[in-house]
Amino acid sequence: MSKACALHILVKTREQAEKLKQQLAQGADFGKLAKQHSLCPSGKKGGDLGEFRKGQMVKAFDDVVFKLALLEVHGPVKTQFGFHLIKTLYRS
Repeated sequence: MSKACALHILVKTREQAEKLKQQLAQGADFGKLAKQHSLCPSGKKGGDLGEFRKGQMVKAFDDVVFKLALLEVHGPVKTQFGFHLIKTLYRS
């Protein structure tokens, strides 16, 4: 079974996600931005979702974590929760 560890930032609007993504591209700290802006409880831990198995997250989220490049910020990814910026740390 595939497993992965990812960080994410969850916000309400695509615009806000795009702004944060620009800040990250300019060298902002992912964890700090997650603490300041993420609507998910994981924001308190810098956006760290810990390790999870394929299928535990919604499909749009899984598709990023299990298919796209590691250690890059992907998104905004829209789910029923809002817009995510996702950074996959590792997968096995």
